[in-house]
Amino acid sequence: MQTERVTYLTSAEQKAALEAFAKARGKSVGNVVREATMNYMAESPLGDDEKMGILVAELNEALPAIEASFDRMAAMLEATHAELADLRAQRRAAK
Repeated sequence: MQTERVTYLTSAEQKAALEAFAKARGKSVGNVVREATMNYMAESPLGDDEKMGILVAELNEALPAIEASFDRMAAMLEATHAELADLRAQRRAAK
């Protein structure tokens, strides 16, 4: 996930309360703000089609990274399979 910085202004008291809230839950302030924002937007009056459009856009953005991860995993499995085949051949040759 590529991230971008968002800055907003708040009072010192509200910032302290947010930091305490995050710390009590073992989370970062950024994580709490992201979760709160997503929850707030989920409660928006968007229709199902609009919500689905947002989800599809997020999925389309994530797909290249997911596919690359699967490609790396497949390559690792192929390499492991080749190593095991070599080890089996070596054991057979040593007998």
